[in-house]
Amino acid sequence: MAESHDQNLHEKGPGDSRAPFQAFLHGGISSLVSALPALVVFPVYKTIFRQQLHNTPVHLAVAQLYKEGPVKLYRGVVPPLLMRTLNGTLLFGLQENLLHQLSLSSQNALSASARSALAGFGAGIVEAMVFTPFERVQNVLQNGQNDHHVPTMKSVLVRLRSEKLAIGFYRAFLPITARNALGSSLYFGLKGPVVAVLKGQGVPPMISSFISGAVTSMAISLALYPLSVLVANMQAQVGPREGKGVIACWRMLWTSRQRSVALLYRGGSLVILRSCITWGITNAIYESQQKPSG
Repeated sequence: MAESHDQNLHEKGPGDSRAPFQAFLHGGISSLVSALPALVVFPVYKTIFRQQLHNTPVHLAVAQLYKEGPVKLYRGVVPPLLMRTLNGTLLFGLQENLLHQLSLSSQNALSASARSALAGFGAGIVEAMVFTPFERVQNVLQNGQNDHHVPTMKSVLVRLRSEKLAIGFYRAFLPITARNALGSSLYFGLKGPVVAVLKGQGVPPMISSFISGAVTSMAISLALYPLSVLVANMQAQVGPREGKGVIACWRMLWTSRQRSVALLYRGGSLVILRSCITWGITNAIYESQQKPSG
């Protein structure tokens, strides 16, 4: 897939930037469509978050949400919906444009997959810069312990705005940047070769794109899940604990998980399942939109 995409770029010539900028639109549409089911599965996501934060089995996390009642079940749903849609627009658009520039400048110095991965890495860094505040607000809202002193999104925004950026809106920026940059690099670098293998086995293009997105996201989620747990624990608190650094927070998290990898990955199976479905759909829709313009 990456190889055929590079060929399209060279056929258009360096002056034709129409297709790379269409990636912003296509990325936004595909992410919006795949984000709509998030309204249905948001309780599952919130269950995962409670497992990450409180190190509880799934039945206890569900019991927590049940006790809080249906009114608070969807507390915190707005930031991830906005973030998911805008994220796809920015991530796919930036990656496509960075790839376009790399394809023109690097000649044959890098393979197509390496260029895609490098462009994804750069897009992931920008993604972290833009969306860390969204994730911060989302995690504060989803933590039931914050209900009394920051009960609404407005109160959360006011509280975070009163803090320095490093402990306010940009809390956990470094682990988010590492997670997003590595995840985007792996996603864009691997999905093309996976599609090529599947097409070689006679799998239809749409199904190949879905499987490629699902399998790639599964591997990424599995590898980077500890960073997501660290981010959730760093960002969910507002108060004295929020000033601790990344290393101190990691040590606290590792100790709270009894130095057990199994406990660190609690809730990971649900994350992987959700990631497989959403990124499978996103990739399939995005690729189907790109082909007519390619």
